[in-house]
Amino acid sequence: MPKKNLCACAVFALLLFSPLAASHLSAAPQSTGASGYYLIKKVKLGGTGGWDYLEVDPATHRLFISRGTHVIVVDPDQGKIIGDIPDTQGVHGIALADEFNKGFTTNGRTSDSTIFDLTSLKILGNAKTDKDSDAVIYDPFSKRVFTFNGDANTASAIDAASGKVASTFPLGGGPEFGASDGKGKIFVNLEDKSSLVKFDAKTLKIENTWPLAPCESPSGLAIDAAHEILVVGCHNKLMAFVDGNSGKVLGTVPIGQGVDANRFDPVTGYAFASCGDGTLTIAHEDSPTKFSLVEMIQTQRGARTMALDNATHAVYLVTAEFGPAPAATADNPRPRPAILPDTFTLLIYGK
Repeated sequence: MPKKNLCACAVFALLLFSPLAASHLSAAPQSTGASGYYLIKKVKLGGTGGWDYLEVDPATHRLFISRGTHVIVVDPDQGKIIGDIPDTQGVHGIALADEFNKGFTTNGRTSDSTIFDLTSLKILGNAKTDKDSDAVIYDPFSKRVFTFNGDANTASAIDAASGKVASTFPLGGGPEFGASDGKGKIFVNLEDKSSLVKFDAKTLKIENTWPLAPCESPSGLAIDAAHEILVVGCHNKLMAFVDGNSGKVLGTVPIGQGVDANRFDPVTGYAFASCGDGTLTIAHEDSPTKFSLVEMIQTQRGARTMALDNATHAVYLVTAEFGPAPAATADNPRPRPAILPDTFTLLIYGK
């Protein structure tokens, strides 16, 4: 995640989460927008510390949410925490390989990946990655997990079956999020280069590096794998649609400020961008070459990371309440506001 991001800055908080703080809140009724999406409910999860990525298990619909030093597992239907994966220091992301019944985290502080059993949540081992291991995805084509290591400007390929690292290789810039087309190609944003890298999932050879102009500082990334179209979240308040064969930017739509996650729903054709300013932008892929803005939903400040359940089409966001920012100093000219304890909340949007 970008170090400037509001929520990502708190990922490294040392304070532990207390499951006893969890409770359920129903959202007030809201009118349905043009997309049909509205806030169904809020689930107060509480605790202290920060968060980063979240991921949904398509088989069980459980949510895995990073909480700085551990990962919490949430049943969104019950509105409660049902498990915890401890000792994931500086955890950023979670990737799930259901066919191997395994999950993989990226631990930025220890530059490794924790491997755990999806059923029991028991830790199975660790795989060494590289400095600032951040985003992570599972590629079903190569049966590999790919971690994207921000400060090292590298990616690591982990064999999902054995848990062994096949290779760590350079990307040519600072990676943000990645996406697999399920057909042997992996894509990853280079935030500092405003470009998109495409590499082979088996040979690990970089095939192309494309500029993304007018997109600047790309962060979130999703894919319409059927049409090989990438959905890129850009920090200059754009969502860009990119041809994964040519690298051509096919179109853009406006989004909010501080994007950190994108998702694409292949059934509805909706593309999503969640932003820290408290907005969720929904666009529609009208055709493989035409994209339109559907609506921008007001969510909650700080709700910049997101997961999508492709089976239920539910969108999950997480955020918290914030206190005033501390006074600026020479070492920290733009201090971030403190996260208020026990305000961490899951927002559930549906149709």
